[in-house]
Amino acid sequence: MSSLDANKAIKLRQALTATADELFALLQDADGEVLRATLKNPRLAEEHLLTLLRRRDLPEDLIKALYQHKHSADSHRLKLALAQNPATPGHLMQTLLPQLFTFELLNLCVLPGTTSDQKLAAERVIVQRLPTTPLGQKMTLARRGTALIVGELLKEGDTRLLDACLTNPRLKEAAIFQFLNGAKATAETISCVARHPRWKHRPNLQMAIMKNRKTPSIWYTVLLPRLRPTEIQQLLANPNLSPAQRAIVQEELRRRQKR
Repeated sequence: MSSLDANKAIKLRQALTATADELFALLQDADGEVLRATLKNPRLAEEHLLTLLRRRDLPEDLIKALYQHKHSADSHRLKLALAQNPATPGHLMQTLLPQLFTFELLNLCVLPGTTSDQKLAAERVIVQRLPTTPLGQKMTLARRGTALIVGELLKEGDTRLLDACLTNPRLKEAAIFQFLNGAKATAETISCVARHPRWKHRPNLQMAIMKNRKTPSIWYTVLLPRLRPTEIQQLLANPNLSPAQRAIVQEELRRRQKR
């Protein structure tokens, strides 16, 4: 037997018989066989598995073995650690993510090292839960959520959530544009967008605001003077304007023509 084989045999034997303290050192070994052998050690505990799952270089077959380990069945901490490990395959993530708390999923979305597939899977679980999520949690999600999550919350049109959504740095202009053109936009929520310091100067949003028949007249007074003549003509061609809105736009056009 070569010295290399002898050393490996010693390590494998140590992995099977090591004390609890000795196991922590063995869990840093680069050899996958040694790591798999530690899983059969009767002294292996939850803390050892958590230590192992902090590694970002684990092979997929070892992740599967950790998922199937008896300690993982009843340990929420291990399920969370498995979900946070970038080597965990998608089919296991589908089983793990629904067992996590909403803010654990949110942390997974923004955790450095999270893969794009893991992030998207976590976002989808959060979005699926939104209809039954309490308002307080929704407020936190509106402030801290990803672009996808905050965009979905914005679609709800809840005035209690709107300011938190609009202030979220991850919110995209396209999501607001979609909201302004949707059925959930109201005079109050449109006004929130129109006066928000971050969004009130966006030309696309200004036009979307003026094309919505629910927009209060005050915003036509504020926004119309900023439009070019071609944009005013475009606005007049919009069939969704209310009679009162159309009259204000026509008056602005006449005023310009007189100058």
